[in-house]
Amino acid sequence: MSRTIALVACVASKADTPRQARHLYTSPWFTKASAYAEKVADAWFILSAKYGLTGPSEIIAPYNETLNRMPVARRRAWAEQVLLDLREVIVEPGDRIIILAGVKYREHLVEPLAALGCRVEVPMEGLGVGKQLQWLSQRI
Repeated sequence: MSRTIALVACVASKADTPRQARHLYTSPWFTKASAYAEKVADAWFILSAKYGLTGPSEIIAPYNETLNRMPVARRRAWAEQVLLDLREVIVEPGDRIIILAGVKYREHLVEPLAALGCRVEVPMEGLGVGKQLQWLSQRI
């Protein structure tokens, strides 16, 4: 039976002490994106620049790292690890994968997930942050 899995990008705005990943990221965008993920998906994960694929209940410490400043080789290695983790934990052919993340976070994930037989959706592709917030607000 196929499932819907949402992947939500990490953000720069974080609490200053370790906590559950779902509560570490404090931006309005993350709050809305994670609420949307919880609403529409059977399971959701955070795409953390430092920790890779992260469950919302995992306790993690704050960090200052982003894929946006990483060289392409490092982003590719990060994505390969995320894909391995996804395949181990949850993703199977036929699953619907909703990616709520910018280009650098999804660039090496979309094609491999599609090649696994997953239906990959990037519903906010091409929208600026303001429009993304509006899109999310209309759906949560």
